[in-house]
Order: sequence, then C-alpha cells, then structure tokens
Amino acid sequence: MARILSEQERFRREAMSKLRTMGIEPYPAAEYPVTHKSKQILADFEADENSVGEVCVAGRLMTKRVMGKASFAVLQDSDGRVQIYVNRDELCPGEDKTMYNDVFKKLLDIGDFVGIKGTMFRTQTGEPSILVKELTVLSKSLRPLPVVKTDSDGNTHDAFTDPELRYRQRYVDLVVNPSVRDIFVKRTKIINTMRRIFDRAGYFEVETPILQPIPGGAAARPFVTHHNALDIPLYLRIANELYLKRLIVGGFDGVYEFAKDFRNEGMDRTHNPEFTVMEIYVAYKDYNWMMNFVETMLQEVVEEVNSGETEVMVGDQKINFKAPFARVPILKAIEDHTGHQLIDKNEDEIRTIARSLGLEVDDTMGKGKLIDEIFGECCEKHYIQPTFITDYPVEMSPLCKKHREDPRLTERFELMVNGKEVANAYSELNDPVDQRERFEDQLKLSKKGDDEAMFIDQDFLRALEYGMPPTSGLGIGIDRLTMMLTNQSSIQEVLFFPQMRPETFDAGPKTDEFIEIGVPEEWAEHVATLFGTVADMREKKPGAVHQQLSGLRKKNKLDISTLTQEQVAGWFE
Repeated sequence: MARILSEQERFRREAMSKLRTMGIEPYPAAEYPVTHKSKQILADFEADENSVGEVCVAGRLMTKRVMGKASFAVLQDSDGRVQIYVNRDELCPGEDKTMYNDVFKKLLDIGDFVGIKGTMFRTQTGEPSILVKELTVLSKSLRPLPVVKTDSDGNTHDAFTDPELRYRQRYVDLVVNPSVRDIFVKRTKIINTMRRIFDRAGYFEVETPILQPIPGGAAARPFVTHHNALDIPLYLRIANELYLKRLIVGGFDGVYEFAKDFRNEGMDRTHNPEFTVMEIYVAYKDYNWMMNFVETMLQEVVEEVNSGETEVMVGDQKINFKAPFARVPILKAIEDHTGHQLIDKNEDEIRTIARSLGLEVDDTMGKGKLIDEIFGECCEKHYIQPTFITDYPVEMSPLCKKHREDPRLTERFELMVNGKEVANAYSELNDPVDQRERFEDQLKLSKKGDDEAMFIDQDFLRALEYGMPPTSGLGIGIDRLTMMLTNQSSIQEVLFFPQMRPETFDAGPKTDEFIEIGVPEEWAEHVATLFGTVADMREKKPGAVHQQLSGLRKKNKLDISTLTQEQVAGWFE
C-alpha cells in the first residue's frame, strides 16, 4: 500500500512533473562545474570586493522571498550559507521569462538543490550577495524540510531538536542544524591529527580482522554470527589487540589501527554497541614512555581542534590538556577516596568492603572486577583534569606485564578526564608462560559465570612463543574523546548513525474492509485514511461523511469520480 502523501508532498510531485513537461530534468546526470564555496566567497569579498569575479556555486535553497520581478533566497552548501538575488531580467534577459516566472517562483521549493552562476555585489542593506545570471535545477526535494526560524533577537523557533528524530534522520539534522556538522568536522580532525602524529613517528597503519574465531583482547560480551561455508561460529571483534601484537611478533616496530569494535552489552549515554577505537603498539617501549607519548599527542590533538588552545569546556568544567598530566596509582586512589587499603586483601575481603561501600556485587565477580567496581563507583568522578591512573592489580589486567618492582601489580595506566576513561595502556605481557596462566585464570572466571571473561587464544600463545620484543600498547576511545573535545554529554551526538531500535513504517491505511462494503477502489485509500475503520466511519452520519469526502476531493483536486449521497448511504447498510 502506498504511503499517503501530505499536501506539500503532492504539490512538490506536481512541480516535478511540470518541470519535466517543460523539458527540465529535475535530477540531471551531468556534472555541475562548481568553482566556489560560500565561505570562501564571503571571505574574499569582505577582504576585497573587486577580487571576486564570476562565481558558480551549488547547494540547497533554505529560504526564498519572492517580491514581484526580483527575489532573494539563501543557498546552503557544505561550507555555509550565502544570499542570492534573483532578478527576472538578469536571469531571463530575452523575451522568455519562464525560468523566473514559472521555475523559480512557482516550481522551486525550500530544500531543492540548484546551481547558480553570477557575480558578487553588496545590497543596499550591506549584505554580500550573488546576482544570479544563470540557474540550473539539480535535484527536486519531494519532502519538506523542518523550517527552523530565527528572529531578530537571535531566538530560534520550530527547531529540529527531538533527539530520536535527529538520530534517525541525521541527514535532516545536518541540513537544518549547522552546528551538528561542526561536531563531525572536529571528529575527523581528531583522527587525522592522531594519524599524522603516528605517521610522523614512523608507525605503520594496518587492518586486522573484524570477524574473529576467538573474541580476544578485552573482557566483554561479543556478538556471535555464523559462517555458512565453513560451518563455524564467528565473533565480531571486541578488540584488535591480539592481532596487532602478532604483527609486532612479525617484525614491525610500530603498528596502529583505527578500528570498529563491537560489544553486545548495554546502551546508554556513553556506550554504543558499535564504537571506534584507536590501538597502537610500539616495540622496545614501556608504559612510562607511553604516558609521555600520550600526553604530548593529546595536547597536539586538542590544539588542532581548538584553535591552538589547550583548554576546553566539558560540561561546566574547564579541562586543560597541557602536558604533563598527573599520575596516581589506582590503589592509592581507592585508599584516598574510600579509606580502604586493598593491596593484601583476598577476594572475599574485597567483596565485603565493596558491599560496605554500598556497591552491588555478586559471587561471580573475581578480585579484579571487584576492584574495578570500587574504583569506578567511588573514585573515577574525582579525576576531572587529565590524570594517569597507574599500576593496576594483576587480576585486573590479563594481558599486561607484571610490575617490575611489585609482582602483585601490573604496568598499566588508564587516562581519566572529567571522571571518564579516555585511554588504556600497558607494558605488554610478552612472557608466553605467564600469559597462558593468565588466560587459564580467565577460564576459571568464565566457569564461575562471568560471561565477560577472556577466551584462551591458542594461536596468540603460539605467536608469543616465537618471541615478542618488549612492547607498549595503547587504546583510545575515539567516540568518548570526541565527546569531550566537542562538549557533548551523549555518545549519540558524535556518531552519525547511532544504534537504535528499528523504526516501524506505516504501511498505509487498510482498505479491504471499505471495499467490501461498496467503497470504490479509487476512493478506498482516502476513506480509510480519514476514518481508519468501517466501525469508526459508521459512528458518523452518512450526510456528514459525504460532505467531508466531497470537501477532500475539491480541496486536493483529486482526479477521481464524484460520490453521490446515495452511494455513501449504501456504505451504512
């Protein structure tokens, strides 16, 4: 069943048909020779009004003010907006004024893509504008955009702000809310700046498998799928760590990857099941070197996206990314903020402490998870300025090297900013015997019911047995970093298309029961749209129904037969 069109949608389709009747293709295939973008035109014109000659621009019509023989409109391209001035005699210098009188005035709508050629000038009110000499229809918009209005005081009315609509229809959000585009421009700058730093250091960008036979490299619940040809289960990767380490075994001194990872866990304002992470591994380095590398890298990234400044606002907090960052051991952080010393406590003692702190824990949680829960709930929120939380207990870090001075700890850090983890790094475990024991400990946790415990990856253990040099590895969540550097509180704001429940589309009104009672097929869709069901229609009087349908036909100029009162009355028998 076809979707019932709104009045505006019908008018736009009629305009599309009229354009074709006039010999104007509303969706031309040919290249349009754009020579300028709005932002550069305006900048050049303000600098020197004589420096801008003929321009050729393309974009969407966002506003349109028709005033007889002359009109103003606003054109929006990928860089911004520019006003255009359409004068009938300038656009149509000959006798034929169709392009202005019919095409521009009557058949073009807000949201249509057009191309224009013309020259820059300044209006009497001082507004830089393009005097249009030539206009080309590039794409007809069949759905009306939300009309966002700004009054003379700068107040916005009818804004497109509903989060669910914005995330589902990001294409509309980007058109009518220009600030949204800025978030994603900054996101790309963050990635490009990091890539430039890594390339400058001589590290090698690689790609590793997304479909994996064993979901390794992190403690998380994976998505499971099935490979039909091999008849085996496969997992969407939860991390790319183990494959990148294999490449260090293979002889690369430094490898990195911007990867899509997937975790079949909860969704909230800071978690999406599909997310972007950057992981880098550098041979012959340790976590102390990596801390220095990270703080100088992040300072450069922040300066790049923040016009040279190292301070950014995150919520109501001013965060300064200028290196160096503070360093605090995790057990000291827990002692400072809870009063409990955990270093020599066993699992049951730590579980008792966690419960005394009001935390919800259970018997499936091992020592590492319990400590992580205490730190996450009681300590994270206190670290607003960039701080390296270091030296995690060995139970929390199955892939990390034991601390050189205290074997109960590991050489690991997490970077906390505004109470959130931004980065995680290790002096990587390269002792294959120790690694096997750690994997076996994870297997015991899995048998206890921990569905986030790591799998044993026998091939990775085999790779380590060939020898991996001392290595430091780092992972940074690109989505969370982007949230901070664009001052967004929800991860959905920094993802073009965040995961959502599938949208249900209305298949249109059900017409069968109306046809069964004698409604003509050409009328059935309109009657069903108005009344929903036969029972609802019969709650009205036949005369009122006839009057309503006759009005509908007249108002919308429907090309269908006229109904008689007798016909309508027959539907009520």
